Amino acid sequence: MLDQIADIGADPVRGGYSRHVFDAAEMNLREWFAERATRAGLEVETDRNGAIWAWWGEPGPDAVVTGSHLDSVPGGGAFDGPLGVTCALEAVESLRGKGFTPAKPLAVTVFPEEEGGRFGVACLGSRLLTGAVDPATALALRDRDGISFAEAASARGFDPDRFGRDDRLLSRIGRFVELHVEQGRGLVDMGLPVGVASDILAHGRWRFSLAGQGNHAGTTAITDRRDPMVPAAAAVLAAREVAAKHPGARATVGRLNPVPGGANVIASSVEFWLDARVPSTLDTREIVAEIEAAARLAAEREGCTLNVREESYGDRVVFDPELRDELAGMLGGVPALETGAGHDAGILGSRVPTGMLFVRNPSGVSHAPEEFAEPEDCTAGTEALAKVLEQLAG
Repeated sequence: MLDQIADIGADPVRGGYSRHVFDAAEMNLREWFAERATRAGLEVETDRNGAIWAWWGEPGPDAVVTGSHLDSVPGGGAFDGPLGVTCALEAVESLRGKGFTPAKPLAVTVFPEEEGGRFGVACLGSRLLTGAVDPATALALRDRDGISFAEAASARGFDPDRFGRDDRLLSRIGRFVELHVEQGRGLVDMGLPVGVASDILAHGRWRFSLAGQGNHAGTTAITDRRDPMVPAAAAVLAAREVAAKHPGARATVGRLNPVPGGANVIASSVEFWLDARVPSTLDTREIVAEIEAAARLAAEREGCTLNVREESYGDRVVFDPELRDELAGMLGGVPALETGAGHDAGILGSRVPTGMLFVRNPSGVSHAPEEFAEPEDCTAGTEALAKVLEQLAG
């Protein structure tokens, strides 16, 4: 199945894949999923927030749900998201092939904008479903081209007025299990193909907006400059230095936009996004505050102004212990791993019992073209998911 979508959204500039919510690539993937799910005998519907649900049996309470996402970060890998979707479809086909009939409703779902690659807020589809984000806030988000989430949704036939928490749909979910390629080296170091998730680090994204004075790069003396790129650079370095002082912390600046962006122009403004992930909520707030203080001091020295806005935040998620242990037991006592990556399962965890399965990634690399999983490990993941679905829904 991954081979079938290998050409969709391939990025010739960055390498890897750029598949973002409501763009042409993501819409093609939606069509592909609907066709494959229908072929597998599932009934496909799209909810009010743009997530796709493929049902085996009549939708109802206590459903067993699996799935993931099909969107990517800019230049992302082939497995982050799509592996969970394709393994879910393969698991359903496997169960059908052996004559299994679920006693509970079973569904495969695809959540939109999990990566936040277009509108900046990760897990936007599951956040809307659970009420973790205000619909008005979500609809006002804009992409790099100034298109709002509401405008992009409307252009694809969705009604922005219907976006928001869906208690009726949430009441159907009994348990949710997401399979995902591991985004680290835990299973590699253990020499195992499959594991389960224990918890997700607290994490969030903050937008730093610096304003200075645009000017000529050749005629403006250093002493006369108000260059916002200088405090931006100081903040990038501070992120690394501050995180290094806190065990288990991660702080990253992966996106920076200078305006106007000319090679021979002193920028008039710079925006950058800080991604911070730490084992506890308190530590996350402290680290962001330290980085902001360093950026603010550098801005004052350069004669610039700084504004900081939190764009998304999620507390540490501990997956349902009973379900976690149940999953591990079904799979012969596989280990439970902590992860610093956010997932829709983490958002749903505030409302329903959720768990995750991880498939080994021999490269240990994710959010990059080098992300990988061996075919035999993908098969092991599919077989593990099929076993889980059979026992939970049987």
